[in-house]
Amino acid sequence: MTATLSELDVESAAKEAAGNWQSFDCFCWHRSREIEDADQFCIVYTNHRDSGLLDQSNAEAISEAMQPFLDQEPCDVLEEHHDHWAVGWVDGYAIRVYRDGQITEAFRTWHDLQARMNDYPLLDEESYSSREYEATISNITDAAWRVKHEYDLSEDWEREVFSWLWDHDQGEIENTDDRGGYPSEDALRRAFDGLGYERIEDE
Repeated sequence: MTATLSELDVESAAKEAAGNWQSFDCFCWHRSREIEDADQFCIVYTNHRDSGLLDQSNAEAISEAMQPFLDQEPCDVLEEHHDHWAVGWVDGYAIRVYRDGQITEAFRTWHDLQARMNDYPLLDEESYSSREYEATISNITDAAWRVKHEYDLSEDWEREVFSWLWDHDQGEIENTDDRGGYPSEDALRRAFDGLGYERIEDE
């Protein structure tokens, strides 16, 4: 089995990565016409249209790490956004691997992040937890589209329901398929009743 770049030491990974875009199937990097030494760059991807919370969170952490290299001149990192037939689009970076024969700090930073994810897949637990929570709040809104009309709800009912379920039935808000929790209608009714929301009588 061929080792991934993150499993290689940085020198070996750099040799494999430089010019990797030239071997991509059905791919043309238009920027290569504008960059004199385009073969010194690699293209890497972080997330796509259908990415789950884990990839979204890691992409944000990678973006923060790449930002200093985007702002410097000459620039060793370029943001990339490519259309893709399967997932609509993919986002990532073109990273200069070598400058004057030396591995760039930008590539070393990216490689370090990949190695970290090899050991533990999450780069920023706080960011991931925040995304997980907000996704679950959104899912609660979606899951309640029928039953919410049965109750006189408060303005911030979604977050109150989350808190009630967290205290009484965490399984209903357990992260599912890396998309956040999605409670059942029965669980929502239990939460509404437990929170003391008044039922609306049918006319």
